[in-house]
Amino acid sequence: MFMHITVTEAIVLRHVDYGEADRIVTFLTAAGDVWKGFARHARSSRKRFGASLEPYSRVRVHWRPGRGDLASLQQVELLALRDGLRRELLSLTLAGYGCELAMEIVGEGGHQPGMFAWLDAFLDHLAAGGDPASARLLLELHFLQLAGYIPHLLHCSECFGRLGDPVAFSAARGGSLCDACASGRGEVTVGLATLGSLSRCLRGRPEQIGEIRLGATTLQETRPLLETALDSVLHRPLKSKKILEELLRNDRERT
Repeated sequence: MFMHITVTEAIVLRHVDYGEADRIVTFLTAAGDVWKGFARHARSSRKRFGASLEPYSRVRVHWRPGRGDLASLQQVELLALRDGLRRELLSLTLAGYGCELAMEIVGEGGHQPGMFAWLDAFLDHLAAGGDPASARLLLELHFLQLAGYIPHLLHCSECFGRLGDPVAFSAARGGSLCDACASGRGEVTVGLATLGSLSRCLRGRPEQIGEIRLGATTLQETRPLLETALDSVLHRPLKSKKILEELLRNDRERT
């Protein structure tokens, strides 16, 4: 029985070698789906696949339904290799982190429209040598928003009242807390100006990722806020995050 070939644009999140010549590849499609495909003879067929299965590449995938949950990859065209990522270890590590974060939030077989555009812009930005710290914050913030987990920022998450300055923040309780609702236990402290910056960032578009540069105070105060928010969403610790934290710690010690 003939099965129609479907063509879709996607980002290669990762691949795993299978047997002597095959490869299992995980994609995030332009529609926001995460799925796996089986590339038969991927490591020997330069014509059908070439370098197109390298992680972080933007590609055009020609596929058919396969056995079980694996699509059968017929051909994969390379649209953007992003070899600039390999010039800096931090950029390469952040690319892996962004892809693993997308994979974990969407989940295999999941659907999250809008995530492709942000990850695609993030990878392009890193490959071009753009500011990594602001881009990481923007990616995490918008991933949380797209997944429906963005916390309350500019009003109290419990009574919807006005906030003081500084503000107590608890991801477990929905976000920012006013002085009356804050308990002083398990909360992080963040300035009201930083929360205002984050709120404005949420109105940004993927193509603006290289135009937004956040100040040192905003980056410093936002890090624990985003860590607690992401921890409340993710089902497991990310392997790439541990590597990223180690790399950043070593960089700080050298300076």
